[in-house]
Amino acid sequence: MVELPESHSGWTFVTNHARVLAAIADNPNVRIRDIAAHCRLTERAVQRIISDLEQDGYLSHTRDGRSNTYRIEPDKVLRHPAEAGLTVAALLSLLVQDETDHGRAAGTSSAARFSAAR
Repeated sequence: MVELPESHSGWTFVTNHARVLAAIADNPNVRIRDIAAHCRLTERAVQRIISDLEQDGYLSHTRDGRSNTYRIEPDKVLRHPAEAGLTVAALLSLLVQDETDHGRAAGTSSAARFSAAR
């Protein structure tokens, strides 16, 4: 089971789309249910976000039985003009940086797994 982060209210720096993408970068076989729990979203919201990301070419998936394996397009450039030239890989390296410190005790970090997958 996915460890749930503490509850939070108010504004944040990271969008739900970025959170979902980071969860997938951490585990390409992650279930929508687990993404929703980790990101504190509904499963339906996660499905919509995944659909958005797939529609714009940031993410794709293959079906294997009852599960999905997601593939992130690391060289795809972010949408907002303020991030012109910034790639998905660069964004994810920022988002998983904190997890890298936590992952050292457990072995390979999510950042290292993402970089190796590119």
